[in-house]
Amino acid sequence: MSTPGNLYGIGLGPGDPELVTVKAARLISAAPVIAYHCARHGNSIARSVAEPYLRAGQIEERLMYPLTVETTDHPGGYAGAMADFYRDSAELLAGHLAAGRDVVLLAEGDPLFFSSYMHMHKRLSDRFRAEIVPGVTSVSAASAALGIPLVEGEETLTVLPGTAAADELIAHFRSGEALAVMKLGRTFGKVREALAAAGRVEEAWYVERASTGRQRIAKVVDVDPDSVPYFSLVVVPGRRNNPLAAGGSAATTPVETVPTETVPGEVVPGGSAPAGTVTVVGLGPGPDAQTTPEVAAALDAATDLVGYDTYLRRVAVRPGRRVHASDNRVEAQRAEFALRLASQGARVVVVSSGDPGVFAMAAAVVEVAARPEWRHVPVRVLPGVSAAQAVAAAVGAPLGHDFAVLSLSDLLKPWSVIENRIRHAIAADLVFAVYNPASSRRTEQIIAFAALLDELVPADRVLIQGRDVGGPGERLRLLTVAEFDPSTVDMRTLLIVGSSQTRIVRRPGGDLAFTPRTYPTEP
Repeated sequence: MSTPGNLYGIGLGPGDPELVTVKAARLISAAPVIAYHCARHGNSIARSVAEPYLRAGQIEERLMYPLTVETTDHPGGYAGAMADFYRDSAELLAGHLAAGRDVVLLAEGDPLFFSSYMHMHKRLSDRFRAEIVPGVTSVSAASAALGIPLVEGEETLTVLPGTAAADELIAHFRSGEALAVMKLGRTFGKVREALAAAGRVEEAWYVERASTGRQRIAKVVDVDPDSVPYFSLVVVPGRRNNPLAAGGSAATTPVETVPTETVPGEVVPGGSAPAGTVTVVGLGPGPDAQTTPEVAAALDAATDLVGYDTYLRRVAVRPGRRVHASDNRVEAQRAEFALRLASQGARVVVVSSGDPGVFAMAAAVVEVAARPEWRHVPVRVLPGVSAAQAVAAAVGAPLGHDFAVLSLSDLLKPWSVIENRIRHAIAADLVFAVYNPASSRRTEQIIAFAALLDELVPADRVLIQGRDVGGPGERLRLLTVAEFDPSTVDMRTLLIVGSSQTRIVRRPGGDLAFTPRTYPTEP
């Protein structure tokens, strides 16, 4: 009879694989069986964190929740469905343990801190040897991300689930000193209302996906409830150090969002103010991996970030650096504000998506910097991966020959100019990329564009439709003009219309599109 295996509850920390402890990494690599919980889509955050420590040949057991927020027809309701799931999961793991195989059960954060591991522990620890390997909690990671002491001296910390009843939350918020609220997502609105009712909302910070490349920090009052994922926290540091609390230490403020009209000071003629700079960067079209090292270094060196709020959220928050967000339609004002900051000695980075010189902030900054009052301020532009390049690369090489780049937005030029350029690009047999094809309030241009294509090119002309390339919502479609549906296009979509030579190759290894480098000569 074989010796039973050991059950290990492994805390993986908040999300950064480098925060996995040495002991946890060793046990993960050594175990014959790796188990982890996941939702019905099958993806597991725990597994993705542990992936650097996995090895070939390990047995993986995916414990898939029967439901998360859905309804169920189980006779015992939600509680009954989950009880059956935990029972069946425990028996699955018990089979491995009884056969002498050690089982590592992965848990985000710490295994006994709001973790699913505890349900297996309670069902198995009386039958098999169980060992807990603690992990860094999301509360610790959120505090570290803020760079604000969470509690000091005799201050107390209260940790609450966002799923608690509203009156219970209000009572704890009123009586507590430092606070941490987990299990947000759909509960965020209720939590924020409870904080307001308790008079604490102005002291509260929001931290999303702490320690990861998608980390985001904001004041709770500034957060859109519809944008909040489950892996986020509300943190209210103790009043000794919280800069949002009366009497708190302002020296520890992690982010200072300053509206443009509140920045004091006039430009000193001739550049006698402390030397500052303006650097205009492009983050690339989406994923962090497409941000160049040169741009990353400029962001690290910046004292101030200026840009559209959506793009600034993609940049990791750093304590002490000021962030100045504004609407996407005030480019000239944003450029002048950046130059004014630099004239006062700031190292300013103006943040764009994609490449800053392609329908982005570089043109606005350079145009304003050409005025006499700003000519003493150094300005440089750092290139980024453009959306056209990203979509083209994702499908092959449709931009392999001469091509043009157009925008369908008529905010800065009339439709007659746009239409004329489309006609000339088609007449010249150019491949052309189309930016800004539509928005929620601007759909007539994409309909007119589709009509032009129907009029001017054959029905089998190649059309490529890309959205959020490299991101979680990536969608690529290799179409013909006849198959194109303008209603499927939004502001995050980029289109590439092929020339007469562009081809789509259907292949088992993945379809590709390309435009040959050689162009046929006329007879």
